[in-house]
Amino acid sequence: MSGTETTVAPGAAPGAPAYHPRPPVSGARKVFSSLMWAVLLPGLMILGAGIGQWVLWLGAVVMLTAVAVAACLIGGVWHRAGAATLASAGGFALTLFAGPAIYEVYMKTVGDPVAAVVTEVTDRHNRRGADMFCTVEEAGGGHRKHEVSEQENCFGQAKVGDRVEIRKDPLGLLDPRLPDSADQRNTTKITVGVTAGLTLLTAATTFSAGQRRRAG
Repeated sequence: MSGTETTVAPGAAPGAPAYHPRPPVSGARKVFSSLMWAVLLPGLMILGAGIGQWVLWLGAVVMLTAVAVAACLIGGVWHRAGAATLASAGGFALTLFAGPAIYEVYMKTVGDPVAAVVTEVTDRHNRRGADMFCTVEEAGGGHRKHEVSEQENCFGQAKVGDRVEIRKDPLGLLDPRLPDSADQRNTTKITVGVTAGLTLLTAATTFSAGQRRRAG
């Protein structure tokens, strides 16, 4: 009698291929893979959000791909549907806050301060409501003009004729940013704080799901 044992799937017909259960993942390997995905997925979401500030469509592709991978991995491979829903929702929210947080911190930290004058403020009203655009003209040589949107902090706080100090991207990739008004002093801290919280939520959910994964 052979020492090799084959297992037939319950209810299978005689002669059907043997069913071999997937061996459980070792503890160390499970911790490593869970930690790897917990770092990689939120990292890709934040990277996509940052790219989206430069090239919107490319950033959207990276962000949505990362969210889709999180849903498929946690829900489909690890069989944790609840965690997949939470990670996907948290990851999607993360992409919404991470982009503005990266842009604001980057421009306030390394942006070149340039004196400018607001020459025009328009509201291109759309279905969502107000859609503000500000045109600023640099006070230095060349009097270069820039049109900035709400993404660059044009919310109607600047009026035509106001002298402002805009922040310009030293790499020339991002549009200039208007300064904060008096009631916007803590908006960047709030945005960064929410981004950090959503990053931890997504990472912790991914790691926990990886640790509690079910064999397929």
